[in-house]
Amino acid sequence: MSDLPRQMTKIWPYPPSGAPTTGPLGQSGLQELESRVVEAGGESAGLTAGPFPPASMRGCAGRRSGCASASTTTNGNTPRPLTVLDLGSGVGRFTPLLAQTFGGPVYGVEPAQRMRAVAQESARHPSVSYLAGGAEAIPLPDRSCDLVLMFLVLHHVVDRAAAAAEICRVLRPGGRVLVCGMFGDRLPDLLWHRFFPRARLVEQQVFPALGEVTDLFGLPVLGVERVRVPVTPNLAAYADRLRLRAVSTFEHLTEEEIQEGFAALDRAVEAEPTPRPVAMDNDLLVLGPVD
Repeated sequence: MSDLPRQMTKIWPYPPSGAPTTGPLGQSGLQELESRVVEAGGESAGLTAGPFPPASMRGCAGRRSGCASASTTTNGNTPRPLTVLDLGSGVGRFTPLLAQTFGGPVYGVEPAQRMRAVAQESARHPSVSYLAGGAEAIPLPDRSCDLVLMFLVLHHVVDRAAAAAEICRVLRPGGRVLVCGMFGDRLPDLLWHRFFPRARLVEQQVFPALGEVTDLFGLPVLGVERVRVPVTPNLAAYADRLRLRAVSTFEHLTEEEIQEGFAALDRAVEAEPTPRPVAMDNDLLVLGPVD
């Protein structure tokens, strides 16, 4: 289980007491987030190249999604508890932990009925409600959420402009949007790409570019950080997981490529001298109004 929700406590600038902080991400900004990742047993890989965000993206005003109004008002004295939207919550991997972390009601919005059923059974929490809905039609009132998390979700959204508008609609002034996933122009070196090399080319096309995402929301970019999320305890378990073909990229590969990739992966499993945990790098993009 990833420690991402606890990492996010370092992103939110309002502590439980409501005491003032400095900087857009808290007392020490991204450095504090990075130290939290390492402290939690993860690993921060830093930025791929150069300072971020570039000057052209700092403090950008809403142009397409209508988010500008959310960036004109702050709630710097607002303490926890905070209302959180886990958008595309799936089987509730993070949803109860978000409730524990931020103390307020958490809404897990998920379009797949089977996933919601699993979440309601296995990821219960008194402060969590699982709702039917999607990114383009969020079943929550205007300005009802302090924090919106999308974890490995955005690339599945068909109408991203509509989704960005909906997220901005439910976001309260002073709120934050956290997009955790991958961007086509900053793909990390993923383990499975070594066995399925064309998968990287496919994902460069499937995943939106970072600038495309920031343009959609039109909110200031408060930071982007690479975080490492645990996947499986060893390479053999990783191979078993890939064989489920739950990764949509498989749909773009030929059956010959897939079989060759699994054969190479099986050889790597047999040759592994000591089993080691497998993790996956993701980018954590933080968007929100300047405090």
